[in-house]
Amino acid sequence: MSDTENQTPIVTDAVIIGAGPCGLFAVFELGLNDIKCHLIDILDKPGGQCAELYPEKPIYDIPAVPMCTGTELTEKLLEQIKPFAPTFHFGQMAESLTKNGDLWRVTTDRGTVIDAKLVIIAAGGGSFMPKRPPIKGIEEYEGHSVFYSVRKMDQFRGKNLIIAGGGDSALDWALNLQPIAKKVTLVHRRDEFRAAPDSVLKMRALVAEGHMDLKIGNFTALNGEGGMVSSITLVDDAKHSHDIACDSVLAFYGLTMKLGPVANFGLNLHENLIPVNTADFETSQPTIFAIGDINSYPGKMKLILSGFHEAALMAKKAFTYIHPDRRYRFQYTTSSSDLQGKLGVEKAA
Repeated sequence: MSDTENQTPIVTDAVIIGAGPCGLFAVFELGLNDIKCHLIDILDKPGGQCAELYPEKPIYDIPAVPMCTGTELTEKLLEQIKPFAPTFHFGQMAESLTKNGDLWRVTTDRGTVIDAKLVIIAAGGGSFMPKRPPIKGIEEYEGHSVFYSVRKMDQFRGKNLIIAGGGDSALDWALNLQPIAKKVTLVHRRDEFRAAPDSVLKMRALVAEGHMDLKIGNFTALNGEGGMVSSITLVDDAKHSHDIACDSVLAFYGLTMKLGPVANFGLNLHENLIPVNTADFETSQPTIFAIGDINSYPGKMKLILSGFHEAALMAKKAFTYIHPDRRYRFQYTTSSSDLQGKLGVEKAA
């Protein structure tokens, strides 16, 4: 369910800022505790970075799921939370957070106003943008033949593709697109990589077998017209300039993460992250929680798995705020007929 911009305050139990995997799983954990949710996300769809930057990239560390893509993970999470009917507000940024009596009022940049007793910040690293290579006139090519993410692998089928970068994203996509592209050339400023060693070994094997090219040097210019690239210019360590023919460029120079308006929510911050306690992942402000990559605590690991754990403990504390007259009673979904009823499944034998 989604909505258009709305200036009449919406009243709900909890508002979740961020509809990535952690925000989506929070809907499930809160739903099990009879807590209704609205979600706000600056993207035009759920899934966060998994859907925006890595929709077809394999993910290997989801428990009991040997491999899934970012898109598949998002689809499964949406299926899991369907019984709880969350409302999504896409294409909107949570712009301000103020007190409205005993509720928090979240206002978006599109004028949507949500009043809720709880706020859960699950905004990853905040708003993120790819770092643009320092190439003159690159704006003309962006979205036409120069890209910073892969939405659909088929977009690069049969292409003469340059992949620029030396990190995991560059190496992963070089390996994943090599079987379908006409040609893949990996370009990096030095013959050392910041990617997983296994990926580097696989890339070097493909290069040795003649299935992929590797060029070392500085990517200095784009050549083409009408937004369509025909070659890039590379300058090697000897200052020799070479043009490499191509019809598409994928540039992975990292992301610029900006905390955005969350920085003005009145919370304690540490290096652009939100410190939380590890009992329930509440922030310095009672009834405001932070889960996923945006929070900070001793021993923090930036894994989707960790964010799921944080969502479960957050929901336990959230229950005490939303249902103060009820005793929290932990139940197993495998044996509780009450929880099975909420999930719309048949009663266990």
